[in-house]
Amino acid sequence: MSTKLVILDRDGTINYDRDDYVKSAEEWQPIPGAIEAIARLNHSGWHVVVASNQSGLGRGLFDVGTLNQMHEKMNKLLAAEGGRVDAIFYCPHTPEDHCHCRKPLSGLFQQIGERYSQDLKGVPAVGDSLRDLQACVEQGCEPHLVFTGKGEQFRHVELPKHFPENTQTHHDLSAFVDWLLNKEQLNQDAQESSPKATHGLFRGHR
Repeated sequence: MSTKLVILDRDGTINYDRDDYVKSAEEWQPIPGAIEAIARLNHSGWHVVVASNQSGLGRGLFDVGTLNQMHEKMNKLLAAEGGRVDAIFYCPHTPEDHCHCRKPLSGLFQQIGERYSQDLKGVPAVGDSLRDLQACVEQGCEPHLVFTGKGEQFRHVELPKHFPENTQTHHDLSAFVDWLLNKEQLNQDAQESSPKATHGLFRGHR
């Protein structure tokens, strides 16, 4: 059975992004409601994984130890809400490295599929930029854009045509989780009512 998996971008989706890069645990500040949103996913049986470009490493702006400190801060905040992130997949390269893991290429998503030994088709993936969505759809994920971070510019306009045509939009990560959990509940309700409807149909033909 496939794992109930959600893949999240980091900067601009979970925490505030910065034009000069998030370079320390002090600069890593969660977007209001994001930590609680991840915990709500966990409480509903969803596993959360992060896929993030971190070219600040390749640019020499911070080291792996500092990146770990950022993630330790995130994990502590999540733990306080009863939540967790299963794993963090990141690309340390700059565009000049021409790697396969830097979004909009899909290498990080390939790694996630391999880690979980499952096809990512239909897996919800959330990000704040075009490249996040381009990377995820290459592996069959369901693209979701949040209007935080770089996504803020699209809040009051129609999405450009170069976005994946099945892109769904949300105010922020918390709103995405509202949508996902509501969709899941509706599906469960439909499944529970289906046998009753079938039973009534057969009774009507006796």
